[in-house]
Amino acid sequence: MTDPNVAGGVSSVDVASAGVADDSAVAHKPRSLGGDAWRMLRKRPSFIISAVIIALVVLIAIAPDLFSSRPAGFSDLLHANEGPSADAWFGYDNQGYDVYARTIHGARASLLVGVFATILTILIGSVVGIVAGYYGRLVDSLFSRVGDIFAALPFVLGAIVILTTFNAPGSNPGVVTIIVQVVVSIAALSWPVAMRIMRSATLVAKQLDYVKAARGLGASTPRIVFRHLLPNTVAPVLVYGTIALGAFIGAEATLAYLGVGVRPPVVSWGVMISDARDYFRVNPHMLLFPAGFVTITVLAFVMLGDGIRDALDPKAR
Repeated sequence: MTDPNVAGGVSSVDVASAGVADDSAVAHKPRSLGGDAWRMLRKRPSFIISAVIIALVVLIAIAPDLFSSRPAGFSDLLHANEGPSADAWFGYDNQGYDVYARTIHGARASLLVGVFATILTILIGSVVGIVAGYYGRLVDSLFSRVGDIFAALPFVLGAIVILTTFNAPGSNPGVVTIIVQVVVSIAALSWPVAMRIMRSATLVAKQLDYVKAARGLGASTPRIVFRHLLPNTVAPVLVYGTIALGAFIGAEATLAYLGVGVRPPVVSWGVMISDARDYFRVNPHMLLFPAGFVTITVLAFVMLGDGIRDALDPKAR
């Protein structure tokens, strides 16, 4: 008698066995480093909170009109120095500017400085570091000593010298020029850290078997660097870049406070902090709100970078 569970010569036992085999194959499927990192990150409340804060700041910078109906230049001298109210959530400053509107619109300049300074720092540091680590010997010694010279410069003092050199007395640069100058000055003093990280990762990676095999098969230097070394050494530099982005936003505020960084007509958190320094005792709201945004944003990037670093570190698993 024919088994009713048999159809086309395949029994239910065979189907069940096949299902078990498929589940076993899925369970034992090798997971990538990125997949493991994401599984770890999405279980960390600090990562979720920091990612939400950063996403909100980015949205504010891209579309400030969604959060404020007033432009950054809105001014009403009749309400000068007034504190927070329903009309102006963060109050007015001494010139009648709406502090909330300027804080919202100032996010763009602060974030642009941080992002572009980070990109330029990572590019310079990665190129110099991977070349120094790959070639070694004289090239490594030369690039490392140049990096040590830049790293030995005090950041604030070096930035003051660079920015005052760019701007002759009486000059009136435009908005783009001001931001470019600040970005270049920050990157020029920060790239040695990225260079050292990339150099260390390259020194380790170039001794691995897959690099030796590629070299033995006659692969060209650009192919070895870009196809083999770079994908396996860029992770620690990107982690540093995530943390550095927040630090560079803080550096923008510091330089603006000193009067050598971003300045009017650009509106940024640093410019607002600089404008409020002489009025803190009388009108503390002028300083507290932009400084609070800087602090929260920097902390969010630091938390994000710490989470990514731990997720990409095999020893932390």
